[in-house]
Amino acid sequence: MRRRILPVLLVAASLPAMAAEPAPSLEFKSSVLRLNSTVQAWSAGQPWEKALPSSRRALAAIIAPQQVITTAEMVADATNLEFESPDGTRFAQAKVLAVDYEANLALLGPATAAAGAKLFANTTPLDIAPPPSIGTILDIYQIEDNGTALRTSGTVQSIDVSSTFLPSHNFLTYMVKASMQSAASSYTVPVLAHGKLAGLLSSYNSKDQICEVCATAIIARFIKAASHHPYTGFPSLGVAVAFTEDPQLRQWLKLPDDQGGVYISAVRKGSAAQAAGIRKGDVLLAFDGYQIDRRGYFQHPQYGSLSWGHLARGEHAVGDVVTLALLRDGQPLEVQASLTREEEQARLVPNYTFEHAPNYLVKGGFIFQELTLPMLQAFGEDWNSRAPLNLLDIYQNPESYQDRAERVVVLSGVIPTPATVGYESLRNLVVRKVNGKDIRNVKGLIAAFHSQPGELQAIEFAEDNFTIYLDEACSAAVDKQLLQRGIPHLSRAE
Repeated sequence: MRRRILPVLLVAASLPAMAAEPAPSLEFKSSVLRLNSTVQAWSAGQPWEKALPSSRRALAAIIAPQQVITTAEMVADATNLEFESPDGTRFAQAKVLAVDYEANLALLGPATAAAGAKLFANTTPLDIAPPPSIGTILDIYQIEDNGTALRTSGTVQSIDVSSTFLPSHNFLTYMVKASMQSAASSYTVPVLAHGKLAGLLSSYNSKDQICEVCATAIIARFIKAASHHPYTGFPSLGVAVAFTEDPQLRQWLKLPDDQGGVYISAVRKGSAAQAAGIRKGDVLLAFDGYQIDRRGYFQHPQYGSLSWGHLARGEHAVGDVVTLALLRDGQPLEVQASLTREEEQARLVPNYTFEHAPNYLVKGGFIFQELTLPMLQAFGEDWNSRAPLNLLDIYQNPESYQDRAERVVVLSGVIPTPATVGYESLRNLVVRKVNGKDIRNVKGLIAAFHSQPGELQAIEFAEDNFTIYLDEACSAAVDKQLLQRGIPHLSRAE
């Protein structure tokens, strides 16, 4: 299994693999700072309160005067961020300047210029390195709590497109083979090539001894985008695709044997693809001249075989116009698309809710929430097989539901009260209507309950057109008791 790694630095070298050993560190330490983070996420089951806090510790690279780069995972749901000098003698509060949770990158600076001037005195910002190639040997420098630096060799074993933080958000990643020695806990470390920043080490698989490193090109694009306000982030085309290896599918699509391409199985509402006129059922053959094979790969001039998604997310910026070669009903077609960034809050089911408290309603003991990926992930490590099938289907096929609602409202749980007698086992049901009114989000849910004060409230679920009834007088009495028992607020709709 993966585990978070130690505070380390990777520097390109031509040394053979070796065990960890003491290493010089003065120059290394002038370009890094420790980052201490206190994290407290909202509770998935009780959205009116937060879970217990936890702490994280990382090593961040200085990339400009009073600016450091780290992973977004370090700042997600953070209630406190603190810089610390490598020798542990100087501290300063930190603040987020820009963050991209999808790419797992964050740019930080000191909370005040005065504190930053002291902390960053005599430091040396790192330049961005040229992208390394497969086979490059890297030196991994770890810093122990007492300030001792250790060196371990590592090799770039492969280069791929993968997710290091959020599912389904894949970016260029280096796989580095290295046997790490435990020193001090860390969530991320800088990676250097010939003294220049080449990536950020985001995780370490102790069984396979593989380090995942966010690639140079992604970091360079993030830093460039973060220099402009507002931050525009990484673009996307806005489609879901399927491979075209199946012979029957290829025959149905009228794809010749010597033709590659991926089948467009869905086009997201409001996406760049929809604006360009791309349809479900089209086959994407080429992206800006790069031919795409049956499994969705293209030949990158430097990295070799890569997933086609890198062409949109790693090679271009928001606003770039790209040329797409399609096959529609067996006929070739060429379209141009202006790439856009899909805002997370515009999704039917958000992949993350960092910086946003969850919307919810507690009514008579019934707990209603808007469906999000964190809610599904609360079902455990194997959430994509353990979460309820009805909710997984909405997450995996949002295009089938996006015209019905802005957010999917779910009855996530039931508190046993006099108003919920007989309904205690109900959970994970999608709310379709309340008092005959269609429910498009929690705000609309609250308004629907208020539409019939003092009367019997009818709650209709999408599953089998199942309807339950809630006595408003009993519910109101229960709500008062719940507030007295410690629930601070019965609703949130932002």
